[in-house]
Amino acid sequence: MPNDELFSSPIEVRGPLQSTRSPRDREPNDVYAEKLFQWQQTRLQKRLDGEYQSQVFRLSELVGGNLSTPLSVSRVRIEGASKTRPGFLARVVNPYLNDGAGIEQESTLETVLQKTKEITYALARTQLFKNIVPEIETPQSSLAGVNEVDLVFRCEERSRLSLKSSTEVGNGDASASANVRLRNAFGGAEDLEGSVAYGMKTQHTYRLSLSAPLTGSMLTRGELTTYAIDNDYQAWASCKEAQKGVKAAVSTINSFGQHELSYQAVMRHVHSLTPDASMSIRRSAGTSLKSSIHYNFIHDTRDDSVMGRRGMYFKLNHELAGIGGDTSFAKIETESQASRQLFKGLHVSLATRAGFLYPLGGKATMFSDRFKLGGPLNVRSFRHNSLGPRDHGDAVGGDTYWAAGLSFIGDLPKKPHWPLKPHVYINAGKLSTLDRSEFHTPIFVLFPDPTAQLNRSKMRYETPSSIPRSPLGLVLYIALTQYD
Repeated sequence: MPNDELFSSPIEVRGPLQSTRSPRDREPNDVYAEKLFQWQQTRLQKRLDGEYQSQVFRLSELVGGNLSTPLSVSRVRIEGASKTRPGFLARVVNPYLNDGAGIEQESTLETVLQKTKEITYALARTQLFKNIVPEIETPQSSLAGVNEVDLVFRCEERSRLSLKSSTEVGNGDASASANVRLRNAFGGAEDLEGSVAYGMKTQHTYRLSLSAPLTGSMLTRGELTTYAIDNDYQAWASCKEAQKGVKAAVSTINSFGQHELSYQAVMRHVHSLTPDASMSIRRSAGTSLKSSIHYNFIHDTRDDSVMGRRGMYFKLNHELAGIGGDTSFAKIETESQASRQLFKGLHVSLATRAGFLYPLGGKATMFSDRFKLGGPLNVRSFRHNSLGPRDHGDAVGGDTYWAAGLSFIGDLPKKPHWPLKPHVYINAGKLSTLDRSEFHTPIFVLFPDPTAQLNRSKMRYETPSSIPRSPLGLVLYIALTQYD
């Protein structure tokens, strides 16, 4: 008879061996924990990084030991550029394949790699491709020599059509705009761009432009633009102004900076005068044509164009009008800015600007050509175009001006990464008319319009004070990124 205790007592089953596992490479003890997965990923990434660095080192040794090996380029192939003309690509690539006139240079692996690098940069400057992968392959041609290779650039073109819309509210104004851009319109890196904007101060703006590279280096471009603008000046000048114009420009970049030479013809129409408009504004009403030549120069070494901490900025704008049209003058305007970091978390920025307008041929300057000063874009803490001569409340503009501003921008304590920055600044500026009686030269006629002089004696001119103002505030800086 079986023993009752044998069947009544529970039996505990145990494995023959106990776990002898010990942690290695700092793996977690709990095999079901999420940390184990992260540890495995980290260990795999370290292995891949080690293998990659080892392969790079071996490849560097292989290439470095054969740089003097004779090698030449048989053919250059650009794949994936179906929307771009072959003739345009040849104009971009050919300058880097020529060794130079009258210069005998042995072609080696080193020179082939240098050409590959230069061609890659040249294709990137066209801004037509978002991905470029260069490769060296065995030549496809049966006539190629033993020491010849093909350079293959596998490219991925950017989308041709770009749409963008935006709305802006601030400084007593609100506007909405839309922009359409057709990149590589005709297969030669041409940009066809159209934009339209509606707002309160600038009631509407229409613009259509076509730009194209003039050289294979992409450093020189030509541009044709037509535009129409209708501005509302009734808040400070008791009128509105409509402009319709065309512009032809050539721009280039060199070691000194950006240069642009352009011709512009603009039809201006001052209209919609309010009942209390001054005599100066009433005399300016009507249509006038300006035909002028512009030259712009920009030199910019700042690390950021909006919130620069170091570097300098200089801009020169010169305009000569009188090649036909109703107005004749010489106009020059400069703008500069210098930024320096005083210590960690605080930097200072000094900005200055000045302008000079001189009439030619005995013609008085027009309202549309004079400088206006005051507002958030030039002299902050002053009302929009509130500085300078005024005729019964209307800002009529001036012939000379200067403005300067000193800004201190810092980081919030313990939050240097926040886009919100404390900001204190001091601004000053002055806008005035030019007394031409102080100039004596036989080249220009320096007598003003008698009618304008007579009317001026019956007007009351006011020049608002340009006392420096120093407010304290906050700056919200958001870096914008464009995706195609």
